[in-house]
Amino acid sequence: MTLSSTERTGDARERLLARLLDAFEQGLPAPEVSLREIAAKTETSHALLRYHFGSLPGVLAAMLKAQRSRDNEALLETARQGTFDDLVVAIWRAYTRPEQLSRVRGFFHVVGLAAYSPEDFREFVASLDDLTRMLASLAEREGLDTGEALTLATVTIAAIRGLLLQEVLTPAARSDDALALILRMSKDRSTSDRGRSGAAPSAS
Repeated sequence: MTLSSTERTGDARERLLARLLDAFEQGLPAPEVSLREIAAKTETSHALLRYHFGSLPGVLAAMLKAQRSRDNEALLETARQGTFDDLVVAIWRAYTRPEQLSRVRGFFHVVGLAAYSPEDFREFVASLDDLTRMLASLAEREGLDTGEALTLATVTIAAIRGLLLQEVLTPAARSDDALALILRMSKDRSTSDRGRSGAAPSAS
C-alpha cells in the first residue's frame, strides 16, 4: 500500500515528536531556548522542527499534549478503580512532583499564548478537557446527574490549575490545605445533591 504525502508527513512528525520526548524525558525545553538549540539536542534540524511545529511554542504545545496523554493513561486506571476524590488527589500528586516543575511552567506559558491565539493552539486547547471528562464520569458514577457532575468536575480542575499556578509563583503557599478544602467542598456538594434527590415528599 502506498502512503499519501499527508500520511508520510504525519508519521515523520510523530517520529520527530518521539525524539523530542526522549531527549527531554519528563521535562520541556525552557521558553528562552531556541529551535536551533533544541535541534542540536535532538540531533535533528532546525528546518524540520519549524516545518512540523512552526515555532518554539508549537514544539512546547505538541510535547505537552503528548506528555499529558501519557499521564492520562495512568490516571485513567485510578478513575476505573477509585473515587472522585482519589482521582483529584492522584492528579495533584502527579503534577506537584519536583521533576514536573518545568512541565507545569511550560503548561502555563503555552496556555497564556493560547489565550491570545487559540486558533494557533487548537489541538492543545481541545486536549484540556480530558481530565474534566474523567472527573465528571466519576461524579456521575457517585450519584450526580450529568449537568451537576460536569459543573463539579470543571470547577475542580479549574481550582487545581489555579493551585498549581500558585505553587509556581509562590511555592511556600499552603496549597495542600487548599486541596483538602476542594475535596471537602466536592464531598459536601455530592452529599447535599443526594440528600435532595432522596428527600421524602412533603405531606402537604
